[in-house]
Amino acid sequence: MNADDARLQLAYGGLHPERVRDLIAELGSAAAVVRAIGNGSVRTTDRVRAAVAVDAAVRRPEMRGLGVEFVAKGQPAYPEHLAELPDAPDALFVRGELPMTPGVAVVGTRRCTTYGKRLAAAYGRAIGEAGWYLVSGLARGVDGAAHEGTVASGARGVAVLGCGIDVAYPPEHAFLGRRLLDLGGAIVTEYPPGTPPEGWRFPPRNRIISGLAAAVVVVEAGVKGGALITAGAALTQGVPVFAVPGDVGRASSQGTNLLIRDGAHPVLDADDL
Repeated sequence: MNADDARLQLAYGGLHPERVRDLIAELGSAAAVVRAIGNGSVRTTDRVRAAVAVDAAVRRPEMRGLGVEFVAKGQPAYPEHLAELPDAPDALFVRGELPMTPGVAVVGTRRCTTYGKRLAAAYGRAIGEAGWYLVSGLARGVDGAAHEGTVASGARGVAVLGCGIDVAYPPEHAFLGRRLLDLGGAIVTEYPPGTPPEGWRFPPRNRIISGLAAAVVVVEAGVKGGALITAGAALTQGVPVFAVPGDVGRASSQGTNLLIRDGAHPVLDADDL
């Protein structure tokens, strides 16, 4: 088994990214991890063991049928600015064209206000018109509105998923994802095709959103949730964080106001950004 085949087989196990990283660090290579899972020296579920056991020669035609490319760290198609991060994904499943230069991430709560949606869409348009590509999570609320703004401007965007690349989640954003691809953008995830949108898979994907960006803009966010996880990852990665100030009594602005209090750059509108 060559190194790339082993990484593909391991990726199809759908393990938590931290466990994948720890196992590779402990055993020395993806091939060693695949062998250890197969012989039972690494304990896992029967489902994971069966998935990892499927030969890469079987997986590759399946991926081609889905229009999916497997990009491992160190390969030319893997973005260098993402590869430099200590917690970078070992590999990615990609549809479309993943840009090699950083973009601008726009994130926020799924339970955003009408004002937040309008502002996120304006940021998405402005980022595209300025020649950057937008990075977000294709989720309901702020993420989807930002992607819609980018699509409206005819610009490129990248959607980072917390599920399999062939899983439409949320279902109502399936068309939006197709539009991103039509405009030359990309959909990316570290989870294999068919992976359901389980809650524990979403927090790790936020480091990919910030890792693909030169700046992160938080439009609206509560005191907990994925947007603040993305902001925290960005700060750890040395990526500047911008936040939109809001009503101090509004739950959807509490997170952004706290970010500004703690040093994030306040941003008032698309021109200001």
